[in-house]
Amino acid sequence: MSWGTELWDQFDNLEKHTQWGIDILEKYIKFVKERTEIELSYAKQLRNLAKKYQPKKNSKEEEEYRYTACKAFLSTLNEMNDYAGQHEVISENMTSNITVELARYVQELKQERKSYFHDGRKAQQHIEICWKQLESSKRRFERDCKEADRAQQYFEKMDADINVTKADVEKARQQAQVRHQMAEDSKADYSSILQKFNHEQHEYYYTHIPNIFQKIQEMEERRIVRIGESMKTYAEVDRQVIPIIGKCLDEIVKAAESIDQKNDSQLVIEAYKSGFEPPGDIEFEDYTQPMKRTVSDNSLSNSRGEGKPELKFGGKSKGKLWPFIKKNKPPPPPPASASPSAVPNGPQSPKQQKEPLSHRFNEFMVSKPKIHCFRSLKRGLSLKLGATPEDFSNLPPEQRRKKLQQKVDELNKEIQKEMDQRDAITKMKDVYLKNPQMGDPASLDHKLTEVSQNIEKLRLEAQKFEAWLAEVEGRLPARSEQARRQSGMFDAQNPATVNSCAQDRESSPDGSYTEEQSQEGEGKVLATDFDDEFDEEEPLPAIGTCKALYTFEGQNEGTISVAEGETLYVIEEDKGDGWTRIRRNEDEEGYVPTSYVEVYLDKNAKGAKTYI
Repeated sequence: MSWGTELWDQFDNLEKHTQWGIDILEKYIKFVKERTEIELSYAKQLRNLAKKYQPKKNSKEEEEYRYTACKAFLSTLNEMNDYAGQHEVISENMTSNITVELARYVQELKQERKSYFHDGRKAQQHIEICWKQLESSKRRFERDCKEADRAQQYFEKMDADINVTKADVEKARQQAQVRHQMAEDSKADYSSILQKFNHEQHEYYYTHIPNIFQKIQEMEERRIVRIGESMKTYAEVDRQVIPIIGKCLDEIVKAAESIDQKNDSQLVIEAYKSGFEPPGDIEFEDYTQPMKRTVSDNSLSNSRGEGKPELKFGGKSKGKLWPFIKKNKPPPPPPASASPSAVPNGPQSPKQQKEPLSHRFNEFMVSKPKIHCFRSLKRGLSLKLGATPEDFSNLPPEQRRKKLQQKVDELNKEIQKEMDQRDAITKMKDVYLKNPQMGDPASLDHKLTEVSQNIEKLRLEAQKFEAWLAEVEGRLPARSEQARRQSGMFDAQNPATVNSCAQDRESSPDGSYTEEQSQEGEGKVLATDFDDEFDEEEPLPAIGTCKALYTFEGQNEGTISVAEGETLYVIEEDKGDGWTRIRRNEDEEGYVPTSYVEVYLDKNAKGAKTYI
């Protein structure tokens, strides 16, 4: 069906309809434009989201990404970046293939529509002019006919009147003939114009207007086809990125499937394994045997009769106490109520009677420089005063081994780097020797010497760490006192202060520590003096209570024995060294392993603080 034949009289409606079609096209362009803005915004939000959860460089988060689950999450974040990129591609393609193209097409369409309707208006104006000419000739013909009829009637009247002269009659007859001729001319002119108008009108309704309307119809149909093609393009733009988005999703699934729970569990073992052995069985204490018991000031059951065999913690050496310590630090030194026993873990005697206050005051003044050291040790801060030991001896064996291995690897890399630099300088020197015009070979000697010295220093450093590593791995015997001093552990502390203390730490081959009391008389007197001196201090306030979960034999100096189920006061909580300071009464206080008690802190107590 053609608009030219069916809608020949709907010029104005077609004009409105075609304008509506252009408006629809512009509305679709606006829709696509807003879609591209949404895609860009979505892509930006996805990228920001992925960036937000990316691990920060040189932070603890980077260590977490050793685990396969964290690696899978990192892969997901990277794939989300690619996923966001595909939405940017959608926006770009829709902008170039739809928005820009349709905007240009709309401008062309408006020009074409304007041209067609301009031709239609010209045709309308032409037919209107022809119609006006026809009306004018028709009115003229009608007027001339009436004038000719009146002139004929006047002639006939004059011819019938006998009183009128012959000249007047002749004049009237001539006038009638003139009017009749004018009427005939008007008739001929009207007939000619009518034929012309009919022809123009026929051409207008059957040729011009149908042609113009046909072009408008074709234009409108092209617009409809174009908007349909744009909709297909709209879908295709999305469809083109679906395979890539699918690959992103497949990679996310692949990353998820790469998660290895066994591997992650092994990494946890490697990260936190201490290398200690679990404690052995506790030996049976036969209370049916008659024995003499003496209760000391700081122990419930630490005193033994002469006939009772000495108990060993867990049936093993004292070094096996360390599995109960959170961080591998030496046990706290003797508290204020420590027994003056000179034999490690030996029977403790009742508290000795104090000497006169004046004598104690004099000793206190003499030993004043050492009290600071004793107080530091008393609170388990001996290792905290200095930096981390160079040989990482403050760590459990397995963690120490890992740190040492890492240090050895780093030093080897630095050595290799320096050797590469030395080789490069040597080659450059050879080039200068062969081609003196390029440079002075002697100018490189200083740099070459410096690099060689650096290599030697790094090698010595690497050998030192390799020796410590071999010791930890059991390839070498335990270090001597001299080697331990060379490790740098004591360099970070004040040697005079450390030597003035009444304790000596010895390192075991597995990297743990045991603590022995000094067998020298000076150490015994010093501990006793400090013990009595601190008794004069104001006791620390209780910050809570604790319940003993297990029986603990306080065999080391500074510890206190507790019985399972016993409730005591907490005066100093665990500061990260694995020990909690408790008090039974005013004269009995000491340290117990934190894992042996359940602590109930009073949040309102002064000094109550949680250490992690």
